[in-house]
Amino acid sequence: MKARVTVTLKNGVLDPQGKAIEGALKGLGFAGVGSARQGKIIDLELDETDAEKARTDIAAMCDKLLANTVIENYSIDIVG
Repeated sequence: MKARVTVTLKNGVLDPQGKAIEGALKGLGFAGVGSARQGKIIDLELDETDAEKARTDIAAMCDKLLANTVIENYSIDIVG
């Protein structure tokens, strides 16, 4: 089974990388960009076949390692 975890900063948390991306895009002539926020995607391949068990396991992984839940949100998508 494959899963994708998307980790993003919570609203209100400063995002210096996002601001740098925003400035660079505007500097390259992409004036229509109002703002940019960056995050990370983690693709996992699991031996688990039960989607709910996999989701529970991945949530534990996120809480313990993959995301800093004080300043980051995460979402889990089970792909197959």
